[in-house]
Amino acid sequence: MEKHISRLQCKETDELFEAILSIDNVEECYRFFEDVCTIKEIKSITQRFQVAKLLRLEKTYNEIEEATGASTATISRVNRVLNYGEDGYGIALDRLGYEKKKK
Repeated sequence: MEKHISRLQCKETDELFEAILSIDNVEECYRFFEDVCTIKEIKSITQRFQVAKLLRLEKTYNEIEEATGASTATISRVNRVLNYGEDGYGIALDRLGYEKKKK
């Protein structure tokens, strides 16, 4: 995979991501993110990730809205990122076993 340069990249963001990568398990992850983010922020990120997973599983917008409570605008935004973004969702979903279906 070729090296990706993000528009967000800077020394401080690198340090934040290195801190995240240093986390050893889910419990530590909860502890870190509860300190860094508000509950609403964590729930919002969680919801978007679930939307991405369900889109990858080829669920309909109605099914996703019912399962996650996400608005159709959020589902559409996540879908656009899945199709035209930096493939961050794709990398994570592949590694978790939610591989893209071959057509």
